Amino acid sequence: MQSSPESPQPLGKVVTAVKGWVERCGQVWVEGQLIELKRRQNSQWHWLTLRDRYAEVSASVSVPAEVLEAAGPVSAGMTVTCLLSPQVWTKTGSLSFACADLRPSGEGRLLAQLEQRKRQLQAEGLFDRALKKRLPVLPAAIGLITGAGSAAERDVVENVRRRWPGAVLEVRHTLVQGPQAAEQVMAALTSLDALEQVQVIVIARGGGSLEDLLPFSDEGLVRAVFAARTPVVSAIGHETDMPILDLVADLRASTPTDAAKRVVPDVAEEYVRVGQARDQMRRAVLGLVEREQHRLDQLRNRPCLIDPLYAFTLKHREIDDLHQRAGRAANALLDRETTGVRHALERIRAMSPKQTLDRGYAILLDGSGQAVSSVGQVDEGDGLQARLADGQLVVEVHEVTRADGRDAHEEWEDFDE
Repeated sequence: MQSSPESPQPLGKVVTAVKGWVERCGQVWVEGQLIELKRRQNSQWHWLTLRDRYAEVSASVSVPAEVLEAAGPVSAGMTVTCLLSPQVWTKTGSLSFACADLRPSGEGRLLAQLEQRKRQLQAEGLFDRALKKRLPVLPAAIGLITGAGSAAERDVVENVRRRWPGAVLEVRHTLVQGPQAAEQVMAALTSLDALEQVQVIVIARGGGSLEDLLPFSDEGLVRAVFAARTPVVSAIGHETDMPILDLVADLRASTPTDAAKRVVPDVAEEYVRVGQARDQMRRAVLGLVEREQHRLDQLRNRPCLIDPLYAFTLKHREIDDLHQRAGRAANALLDRETTGVRHALERIRAMSPKQTLDRGYAILLDGSGQAVSSVGQVDEGDGLQARLADGQLVVEVHEVTRADGRDAHEEWEDFDE
């Protein structure tokens, strides 16, 4: 491409030419360390950042969603092998790579395989917490599977002896790394599981690399642990190590020492707890006796126990009180009624004719026995009866005079006119 200060080439033409030159490189398999993964939701493309393991070189890689999904679980820090093709973005002139295939390699490949195996076993229910067996409080015998003369064996045995000196240990030595390790551990597990006195089995090993711990993620060993009738404790590696055996075991111990603490109690601590429990029981019994003695004293001091006839005396007092109240009520009612009758008699007597006669008045009756209430009802010469309080008189009318002094006959004459 010819160019000079007087006749420069357009930038777009140069970028397009570079794009053509770069894309003619074709695809190439590249190994690198995945240092960043950017997933985009609801997108068909995701972005990776790869770095050379031996040089300060990094590159941006776009990968389709289906390629990333097919690669299995990948995360930052893994070593991967990618089929890349370089490409230039004309808009920005930046260089990136498109990934057509992605495969974990080295430890990344092992981790991907282990993750796939975990998913399969989990789908079958081998990790279900509801199926895990409980450890005995104090096992009659403890099975131990570990390497001969290893630090893990020493940690488990010493801690078990120190915590519970009378503990019985059934030890089986096996390889704990290498191709034959998983098979030997399975054989030892079968042997210990067949012993009736063994009530818990510990599989112990110290820490190591991912490859060293691979036997404890073996599918055959994992299934054998799941099928064992005896509870199994996994004590593999350190706190950060977690082979698949840890997930299927009935109990995961962070270290071999922790496994010893989990399978047997501490005799010194148990002595303390027994003493505390004994003191609590003694206080509880004494408190119960004291409360019952107090209740008994209260019962003895009740009047009904001091005087057995107290209840009858109390009822007799209640009956006497009711009798007196009834008598007072009856007398009061009788007094009220007597007073009412007396007042009624006095009113009746006040309106009685006899009372009027007793005051000196008389009742006049004509010849037919009718009461005379007006001077107009009699004439001179009529005979009348006068009833008094103590008898009656027969009288004759000699003169009739009205209250106004007029003669009764004069009044009749005025009326006729």
